[in-house]
Amino acid sequence: MLNKVWFRTGIALIILFVLIRLVMEVHQIFTPFIIIIQAVLLPFLLSGFLFYICLPFQKLLEKYKVPRWGSILIIFIVLIALIALVIGVVGPLIVAQVENLISQIPTLQREAQDIIHFALNQKDRLPDDVTNRINNVVKSAGNSVTDILSNSISYITSFISTLFLLIMVPFFLIFMLKDHERFIPFIARLFKGERKVFVVNLLKDLDHTLKSYIQGQVLVSIILGIMLYIGYTIIGLRYTLLLVMFASVAHLIPFLGPWMSFIPAAIIGIIQSPVTFIWVCVITLIAQQVESNVVTPNVMGKSLSIHPLTIIVVILASGELGGFGLIIIAVPLYAVIKTVVKNVFKYRQHILEKANSDVKD
Repeated sequence: MLNKVWFRTGIALIILFVLIRLVMEVHQIFTPFIIIIQAVLLPFLLSGFLFYICLPFQKLLEKYKVPRWGSILIIFIVLIALIALVIGVVGPLIVAQVENLISQIPTLQREAQDIIHFALNQKDRLPDDVTNRINNVVKSAGNSVTDILSNSISYITSFISTLFLLIMVPFFLIFMLKDHERFIPFIARLFKGERKVFVVNLLKDLDHTLKSYIQGQVLVSIILGIMLYIGYTIIGLRYTLLLVMFASVAHLIPFLGPWMSFIPAAIIGIIQSPVTFIWVCVITLIAQQVESNVVTPNVMGKSLSIHPLTIIVVILASGELGGFGLIIIAVPLYAVIKTVVKNVFKYRQHILEKANSDVKD
């Protein structure tokens, strides 16, 4: 029984749960380490995200004999130029649309109330259960608006504190671009023999998984944003730039992203006019179908090989465990764990086959 896989797996899970329970009992001891990790984690994740975006450009520059420091310098110049372009050109447009949106809030509120009143006047024709749900939504809407306004100051404070943490991002990014090729050999030096081969293959697979996901998702989000911008501009939807930027960022979250990006566009569309709302639905549907059936298969292919149902389960579970922050990294985290487990089982199978062949010999 001791050699059975299921028995060893069960014992390992029991030990893992016991260790988790012990850590929870003495979690105060780990508080300083948790604070340090939280302070470093966000800049590290952002720099890693930028690293995989900048890596193809660095390889292209070095292909044309540009030295390593030269490629890093060019990448930072391009990044600074893009930031300046956003601040100087796109920034004023965004600010203007935000100011326009704020000034139009009373009008939008009145139009939304008219729509709600119209819907409420039709509630006698609806089942009692649907009517009760509508009343609950109306009551909670006022409370949610109040909560958003009251918490806006705390959100701004958190944003400012995050900006200070982002100062660390360029330093992490510089070292990643400079020494990324030395990371795997540095880790592999700690191992010998077949374990060294296993660690090298594992790290290469993890690098390929993260690179495929990040680069693919960013490219797909940009293409989707361009399609939505063209469509929303043609139908004359208000606040097009804000909606498209939100849609591009939200699409980085699988499954939930398309719905998150559609809701504000639908709200603006239905307030603007029923015809605009219909066109928003049509354009969003077309863009999502083109993205899911044409763009994503050709850009990302089957590099992650994650079933859509698995993505839904992972996102729902991560939302319950860690909230919105964990939802953002849930799918790549699952892909990383899947890659680790896959390599561990492959390595174990190789060891068992080698042991069996030695016994036969």
